[in-house]
Amino acid sequence: MGLRSKLGLIFLLVSSLAILVLCVAVYTQAQSSRLDRTRISADERIQLAAESFDRNDVPLFGSRLNDPDLPPQLRDSVKSGKRATFKTASPNAKMWAATTVKDGRILSIVQDYDVNDASMDALRRALIIGGGGTVALLALVSVVLAGSLSRRIVAVASTARRIAGGELDASAVGSVGRGKDEVAGLATALDTMASSLRGQLEAERRFTADVAHDLRTPVTGLLTAAELLPPGRPSELVRDRAKVLRRLVEDLLEIARFDSGVEQADLENLGLGAFVGSAVGRLRMQQSLAPDSVVVHRVGPEETVSTDSRRIERILANLIVNGLRHGKPPIEVTVQGRVIEVVDHGSGYPEELIAEGPRRFRSGMAERGVGHGLGLTIAAGHAKVLGAELTFGSALSGGALARLVLPATPETEL
Repeated sequence: MGLRSKLGLIFLLVSSLAILVLCVAVYTQAQSSRLDRTRISADERIQLAAESFDRNDVPLFGSRLNDPDLPPQLRDSVKSGKRATFKTASPNAKMWAATTVKDGRILSIVQDYDVNDASMDALRRALIIGGGGTVALLALVSVVLAGSLSRRIVAVASTARRIAGGELDASAVGSVGRGKDEVAGLATALDTMASSLRGQLEAERRFTADVAHDLRTPVTGLLTAAELLPPGRPSELVRDRAKVLRRLVEDLLEIARFDSGVEQADLENLGLGAFVGSAVGRLRMQQSLAPDSVVVHRVGPEETVSTDSRRIERILANLIVNGLRHGKPPIEVTVQGRVIEVVDHGSGYPEELIAEGPRRFRSGMAERGVGHGLGLTIAAGHAKVLGAELTFGSALSGGALARLVLPATPETEL
């Protein structure tokens, strides 16, 4: 049950309960007033009958002396010197009135008391019709009011999802309108949070770009100087660390280009299965990998796709190297149609990465090793440029699973 239905049901139940209580109170008060009028009428008649009997010994209004059917409660009250009335219980309710006359005798009159007379029936029908109509009207009003509130809350939730999806310029206040109620306050707080998040992300992007550009020249000089060192183990270590540092700077520059939004795909038509096999072969040679460390499976017929081969090869290389570094070989690459899957046999991706995607400088679980978290971030950046969908999950064998789904029509061609 949605919020709109819950609010409407609450409004309806509260209003229905209030109307029911009001109708019962009105009907009870009407019954009480009718009973009071009947008592007053019976009391006036017994007074007149007693006065007539005391003067003329003539009972009026069908009054009787010492009636044997007189209720005992009424008899006891009259014997104590009181003039009293008494209504017997339903069914066949009767209204009695009695008083003492000369010689200590009891004079009484009795009349039928119909609880459900015509006036009360009419009142009951009016209360039922009026109450039912009011409940129906309130149900309609409650649905409208609950719908209005629900739509505003749904609009805020929709804006929050857009912000979580990366659309940081989305405005919640614009979707619900300005006001002073709680929903407007929630929308304002959400916009403030989005603005703060935009500032933090922009600062992070500027920092990444500035660091990469500032380090590029000295790292290049360091690598050149390392090549001039005399042969030996210390020189090899220096050159190796300098190359690692240069790769890190190049990765940061690549991420900075993604952040700038200027990257575009250079499209060409290629057979995906054959190209993936060739790319994996080149990676084996570059990384000096054993033939069985990376296995390629081609399922189904070959499919020709329009894509950027350089970016596809970069994505594959980053996914495979990540699997070799943090998982366990063999790395299985499966090509089926426009879908490429890369599976390792390690402990799998961390739950946070599966739920939120890769983020720079976050390497995941300790059991998957250490790193800068840039490889998967760069792979996701290239997939975005291609208009492809890159997702991360767990394989049936328990290892890490990365799935790249290429679009039928690249966004660059649209």
